[in-house]
Order: sequence, then structure tokens, then C-alpha cells
Amino acid sequence: MAIVTLRTDSGESDHYVAAIKAKIFTINPGVRTIDLTHKIASCDIAHAAFVLKAVFRDFPKGTVHLVGVDATGNRGESYIALQLEDHFFVGVDNGLFGLISDKIHQQLAEINVINSITSTFPEKDILAPVAVKLASGVSISDLGRPLPTFKKMIGRFVKATKKIIAGHVIRVDNFGNLITNIPKDAFDTLSKDKTYTIQFGGEKFRRIHTHYNQTDQGDCFLVFNSLDLLEIGIYKGNASELLGLTYDSAVNITFDE
Repeated sequence: MAIVTLRTDSGESDHYVAAIKAKIFTINPGVRTIDLTHKIASCDIAHAAFVLKAVFRDFPKGTVHLVGVDATGNRGESYIALQLEDHFFVGVDNGLFGLISDKIHQQLAEINVINSITSTFPEKDILAPVAVKLASGVSISDLGRPLPTFKKMIGRFVKATKKIIAGHVIRVDNFGNLITNIPKDAFDTLSKDKTYTIQFGGEKFRRIHTHYNQTDQGDCFLVFNSLDLLEIGIYKGNASELLGLTYDSAVNITFDE
């Protein structure tokens, strides 16, 4: 069954999400829609990219991902469809798709150039029809004008040497946990046969746990999560509030010689 995933900044209190789905089902009732989230803050491209990067590979190859975040776009931004890692994506060329993968795209086209329309609701009127066509087997090359590249935002890089891994918080999740951009493979390589200190805010820790409940309620835990990223939290508490850390806060791991 063809799958179209949806993530928008439309919220859940208005008609927008229902209208997008109605458009999809009207064109092809056989398409299955799956909501990733509609609680992205308005125009929060970083959050939308984090959610999409975290989960799109869990879906079958060939899945179509409709991204309706900041969908009206800035002046001069076009609408695009691309194939990347054997998945299809439809959205605004606003830099978001450059944050989800370092791989080279397989196909790319500017859409809404053939019989173009102007809409105040592009998620429904422009993106949804293209997503349905892709899910129904239509080639990207038949949907618009081929493009050589698309706009790519650059995320926060991790600085890693033999002495330090310098990272940042890239997401505060619904639990108040702090997800960093420090990857497990870099830590495993650099920490081999070494002791280390993890520093954030005014705190210092010398242990990484393997599960959230290895600390007592109210105590801090550090784990490599399901994304293999270092995560900091307070067991049964809100780490962001209690530690005073938020998006882009620095987190460093120093290694002893």
C-alpha cells in the first residue's frame, strides 16, 4: 500500500490537516496517510528536520514524505520533489531537506511550474497532489522541471579531537530531555581505554548509563538513545528546566591522557 507521511506546523485545533488528507483521499482513496506530527512550532525548520531525519528511514523505501512546515515559503523559494535514500520528499525549497541526510539525491524537480497555481494553502493545493502522484508511481521527471541541486541548511557540527568532543543540544524533547549531536560512534572511538568527563552547564559527570532508570528519581542520567546520540535527562523530571539548558547549549566531553 502506498504511504504518504505528514508533518506540518498546522497544529491540531484547526481544519488544515483534515483538508490535506481530504485532498489526498479525493485523488486516490487507496493512499495511506500517517501523521508524524503537526505540533511543529510555526516555521520551525530545525525541529521539522530533526523529526524527519529521526524517523524517515524506519518507513519502507518508496514512502512519500509531505513536509508542510513554513509551507508558504519566503519570496523566491520554489516547491520541490526529490528522491533521497530511496524515499520521496515534497515541500518547500527552504533548506530543510539538506538537514536530513548527507547523501546525494537521486532525483530532483521543481514542481508547480506546469500549469502553476497560486495558493494560500500550498500543503493542500500544491504538495498533496504531487505526493499522491508520487505514491501512485508517477516519476519525478514527469512532475516538473529538473533541478541540479536544492537549498541546504548547515546543521551544528561536532568538533572531535583526541582530547575533546564539543557538541550542542539539538532538541529538547517532550519530556524535557536534552538530545545532543554527539554520536555514539565518535565517543566509542575516542573513549577507548580512557577516562572522561562530560560537562554541561555547571555539571560534570563521569558515567554514561545504558537505560533511563539506572538513576533514582530526580537524578540526572546520560544515555546514548535510539538515535545513537548522547541524551541528558532527569529521571521523572524535566532536565531543560532543572539544568537551565535548552536548544544550542554546549555539551563537552573531555578525555584524560
